[in-house]
Amino acid sequence: MSLNIEFEIKHDVLCIRLSGELDHHTADELREKATALIEENEIRHIVLNLEQLSFMDSSGLGVILGRYKQIKQVHGEMVVCAISPAVQRLFDMSGLFKIIKMEPTEEFALQRLGVA
Repeated sequence: MSLNIEFEIKHDVLCIRLSGELDHHTADELREKATALIEENEIRHIVLNLEQLSFMDSSGLGVILGRYKQIKQVHGEMVVCAISPAVQRLFDMSGLFKIIKMEPTEEFALQRLGVA
């Protein structure tokens, strides 16, 4: 299975919706596209919708952590929403929830960032 990536920009928020599998085969594409969009559009916040993400490995965690650091440099925030139990377990084990906030839906995530 491959990774399907959908981007949408709302004000200074980049919404990233992932479906499929985020692993070492697909991580580079996400890294390159997200980095370019953040830089070109003066993005301050990221909403990461993982509702349709069925699998993620450490490469995926690395890409997410890298975008988190990129957003932190402009004093922004990253919010993860609609996360599946398997992917949530990976976030828990990695400690990412200590720095990245989680909301139940994309709408709640956008409200948290003041965009909805």
